[in-house]
Amino acid sequence: MSSSILDILDGAVRAAFEDLGFPAEFGAVRESDRPDLAPFQCNGSMAAAGLLKKQGEKSNPREIAGRVVEKLQSHNAVAGLEIAGPGFINITPSEDLVADRANQLVSDERAGALKAEPKKIVIDYGGANVAKPMHVGHLRSAVIGEALKRLMRFRGHQVIGDVHLGDWGLQMGHLISELQEEQPDLIYFDKSVTDGFPETSPVTMDDMARLYPAASAKSKADPERLKLSQQATAELQSGRPGYRALLDHFIRISIEYLKNGYGELGVEFDLWKGEASVDPLITGMIEDLQKMGITEESDGALIIPVDESYDAEDRKGIPPVMLRARTGAVLYHTTDLATLIDRKVEINPDLILYVVDQRQALHFDQVFRAAVKAGWYQRDQLEHLGFGTVNGKDGKPFTTRDGGVLRLADLTKMMRDAAAKRLEESGIGQDFAVEERADIANKVGMAALKFADLQNQRTTNYVFDVDRFTAFEGKTGPYLLYAAVRMKSLLRRAAKNGITDGPIKITDKAEAQLLLSLDAFDRAVANAASKRAPHILCEHIYRLAQSFSRFYTECPILADQTPDDIKASRLSFTELALRQLILGLEIIGIDVPEHM
Repeated sequence: MSSSILDILDGAVRAAFEDLGFPAEFGAVRESDRPDLAPFQCNGSMAAAGLLKKQGEKSNPREIAGRVVEKLQSHNAVAGLEIAGPGFINITPSEDLVADRANQLVSDERAGALKAEPKKIVIDYGGANVAKPMHVGHLRSAVIGEALKRLMRFRGHQVIGDVHLGDWGLQMGHLISELQEEQPDLIYFDKSVTDGFPETSPVTMDDMARLYPAASAKSKADPERLKLSQQATAELQSGRPGYRALLDHFIRISIEYLKNGYGELGVEFDLWKGEASVDPLITGMIEDLQKMGITEESDGALIIPVDESYDAEDRKGIPPVMLRARTGAVLYHTTDLATLIDRKVEINPDLILYVVDQRQALHFDQVFRAAVKAGWYQRDQLEHLGFGTVNGKDGKPFTTRDGGVLRLADLTKMMRDAAAKRLEESGIGQDFAVEERADIANKVGMAALKFADLQNQRTTNYVFDVDRFTAFEGKTGPYLLYAAVRMKSLLRRAAKNGITDGPIKITDKAEAQLLLSLDAFDRAVANAASKRAPHILCEHIYRLAQSFSRFYTECPILADQTPDDIKASRLSFTELALRQLILGLEIIGIDVPEHM
């Protein structure tokens, strides 16, 4: 696959600056701030003038721009050059370059997106807790993590997604102790029994969702009740067989439930590991860290100081990693470090990305510093990709009407119902079977939910607004689905009428604009991957849909008066736009229906 139009122009302008004795980077070309004047621009003349001024020479940005333009006048990639303002160079590519690039994209199944040098990447996302219902707080980690996993795979990387379950610690002690209060005669509570436990769980997911909050509330009100949970936690972590058997039940049932919950969002994991799975590594890990001489005793606890600075910009004075509390219990720092060892041994990744709430930034900073200090990883192999919160219209984290935590299942149902209502009001799909209408409503609802989340810069908060998200106008998931379905419908009509595609010819400004939008796909994919920012790809997808809408309006495709060769060309444009749009939507986890 050859270079994009921007890359070709960038190379030509850089060469022109070099010929004039300036650094090549002054000739960098980018998309124009004023696309109504030209698609691309170069602002390097101002930097060149500044360099001359520092050297004590005459400097005039417009004059320098004029000399660059003179160098480029005969270049076959350029149709128009214009100097604007203090020395901006507006650049319009030649029609031949645009048409050639269009036909290259048509023949490429990846619609212009190149692959990167492959790496082995682990993405840690999800983070749901065993025995607890999924809630709105799990949405962003799931949706962003899945989009990044698909994006990295599309770039050619080997990617392993890990849910990293919360299945260790006091919450398990709460469950065990509360279950013992309700059913004290269960075999799991007989210390003399060490094996032969039932294969069938004594509790369901609904039971666990009831037991945990009950125990938690009692423990907050009664210190003695808290001690029971703490004792159960300590015995579980010490390996008491009956408690370990209960934990296995809790994990298995929770995973079955979570697979359904994540499945509704189209989210899949390769690994369903949690903190409990690395418990066997902890004793040896702590011994190794002590032998390295990087641990210290502090008020009865075992710690790793991690306030050394990586570089001049890094902050010092952060708290130490807590390996073992004074009670002997291990903490989140310990299990996360053990998880890093497990991944090193089992996968040996080049990179690990943690898609976890921004409020956990300090925790990951501490853990990463300890892992680097131990020599297990390089600093650039570990990244925390924090994200903001989903808020209500009051600007506070989104809750139910009575102020409770909104379950994820209720949220997805809310989106499906809103989508179904919107479709009914719009008269879309009235003639379809009930099952197909339900499928379309589900796809529209999930597209609305995911695109509303992913179009935002990852680190920002956003306001949850069902009506705005499910609209078929504006920057929404339903708008994008409608654009794709319209393209599908057009292609079906063409096939029915025996009209076939053919070489692309640029005969209209809207066609050139559509091609330039299509040609930005590789840049969007590469930038979204390198910056870990799905919103960059979302912006490209939206711009593509807008460009196609303009093309559809201004360039008759199947009209009788359209010449056959132009019909064939515009049909190729439609096929290319649909392929790229579907690829982009698939990366961010959105499925396109056949009809709407």
